[in-house]
Amino acid sequence: MGATFGERSVGFSGLTVSRAGLGTMTWGRDTHAEDARACVHRFVDAGGSLIDTAPAYGRGEAERLLGRMFRSDVQREDLVIATKAGFVFREGARVVDTSRAALLDDLRGSLERLRTDYVDLWQVHAWGHAPLDETLAALDFAVTSGMARYVGVSNFVGWQTATASTWQRAVPGRAPIVSNQVEYSLLARRAEVEVLPALQHFGMGFFPWSPLGRGVLTGKYRTGVPRGSRGATQHFHWYVEPYLEPRSRAVVEAVAKAADGLGMTPAQVAYVWVRDAPGVTAPLLGVRSAAHLEPYLEAEDMTLPPEIARALDDVSGGPNEARDL
Repeated sequence: MGATFGERSVGFSGLTVSRAGLGTMTWGRDTHAEDARACVHRFVDAGGSLIDTAPAYGRGEAERLLGRMFRSDVQREDLVIATKAGFVFREGARVVDTSRAALLDDLRGSLERLRTDYVDLWQVHAWGHAPLDETLAALDFAVTSGMARYVGVSNFVGWQTATASTWQRAVPGRAPIVSNQVEYSLLARRAEVEVLPALQHFGMGFFPWSPLGRGVLTGKYRTGVPRGSRGATQHFHWYVEPYLEPRSRAVVEAVAKAADGLGMTPAQVAYVWVRDAPGVTAPLLGVRSAAHLEPYLEAEDMTLPPEIARALDDVSGGPNEARDL
């Protein structure tokens, strides 16, 4: 059967996950049902457990696809399902609403689409304008009612993470914030400044999204925007474009050079750098087919030599101060 994904604990909580997660942002739009099903089968067969989704992904279709798989493709108890709340569609536009009513409406909708009584990790998708105590009270209710086992946040910067965690710790009985997920890769290292130190201080897990720099670190954009890539689509061009500038190209070339020397692919180098970076629990992989998952499974037995990891640190923004602690 080959290599299998290992496990990691989510901070100081009792939740454990595979050390890679399966992201579903493209499900129901760029990733069709049969490809999503094949991805999940291969992921679970390889020991993967964490699947991250959200009501905003495909306007609920990602959750529906996963929910349908519980009928015949995979056992619910074999997975750690993480979903989110707080992004809603109003008059065709996506807005952030972190009020108690909006969050709990999202959660109930997620449970219905996922065809399950609970989610393992429920996350506030973004910092909103509702009073923070109201937002966090919704998390408490989700846990005490049994609709969520654990709660976390997503896209919170350092001070927001610390504020939410401190509030939950202030009174016994509140549900602790166990994790945060923000973008983190060799092209996006801002999390090292405040987010990762905050997570370490509060004993929280970290789920990096877009660990391959929105696909750019695979090297596929080195000579242009290939047909069929996210960068070539009207709905995802904006997502890829920020990393097609000269500084990013220099990082991509360094990754490609390291890959050549190590007998790895650029995608594997970029992934392993994130997976093994200090404070990381599980990178979220947005693969669109089972075949795209294979290189990361093969990388389970791979590590970067310390001098290569540090060289990539240097070329992508400077030393990672936590690496030698």
